[in-house]
Amino acid sequence: MDQPFKVVELNHVALFVSSIDVSTRFYSDMLGLPPIPRPAFSFPGAWFRIGTAQELHLIGGRLGAPVNEGSRAGHFAMLVADIHATAAYLKGRGVTFRGPAPRPDGAMQIFIEDPDGHMVELCSSP
Repeated sequence: MDQPFKVVELNHVALFVSSIDVSTRFYSDMLGLPPIPRPAFSFPGAWFRIGTAQELHLIGGRLGAPVNEGSRAGHFAMLVADIHATAAYLKGRGVTFRGPAPRPDGAMQIFIEDPDGHMVELCSSP
């Protein structure tokens, strides 16, 4: 079957959050993601850079319970340079997390929840 298009890379992940301010502090202050300019949409939000080309888009106005339960349901992962340094940093900041624990392929994983219950994985290369 001839593929009519080619996926080049992940462009962005969008999360529906209850408080732009609280989530901005979490992703910027706790995880160190740099904010980037966001178009003037008619709804609240904030954008952040992940790595060199990917982005995280927060969309305000979420109501209700966390979107998922556990790390296998909806989550996104960010590759980190040193998983043990990352764990030490998170512990020093008082962030609750699970791991580091090995994946079957040898990569190490840390799981944390953002203020809205979205699961975020921080991982190392296998």
